[in-house]
Amino acid sequence: MSTETVPRTVRIAGVLTTLQAVAGLVFVVALLIRSASTQLGGVGQLERGETWGEAGYYTVLAAGVLAAGIGLIKGKHWARTPAMLLQLLLLGTAWYAAGPSGRPLIGLIIAVPAVAVLWFLFNRAGREWSFHASMAPDARED
Repeated sequence: MSTETVPRTVRIAGVLTTLQAVAGLVFVVALLIRSASTQLGGVGQLERGETWGEAGYYTVLAAGVLAAGIGLIKGKHWARTPAMLLQLLLLGTAWYAAGPSGRPLIGLIIAVPAVAVLWFLFNRAGREWSFHASMAPDARED
């Protein structure tokens, strides 16, 4: 059985996805710092427990994204689908930021890495690599 090489584009997609997870974890830290302040502020009234709950929720999400990013870097086929789903969700978020929210710069900052990861996973090398995963272990390559 031959050893499989992971395309560089898949590894780059993994690095970008991992950086997105790191950004999520930075957001979690910001939430925790905010919860430590005496005046939480913001829209409406926020309770400290609600901010902790929000931080916990985003920690779980960021951990999943981090797992997918590291999985892509290591060449794990299972990581491709969660990474692609994340990018599609981020594209929806980017559209909302650029359009209805009137924040086109934020939308662009969210959309550019999402489109890049999708491109890296859907280009020829990424597709061939992913199709290799669906091959039966005992299938012959003639």
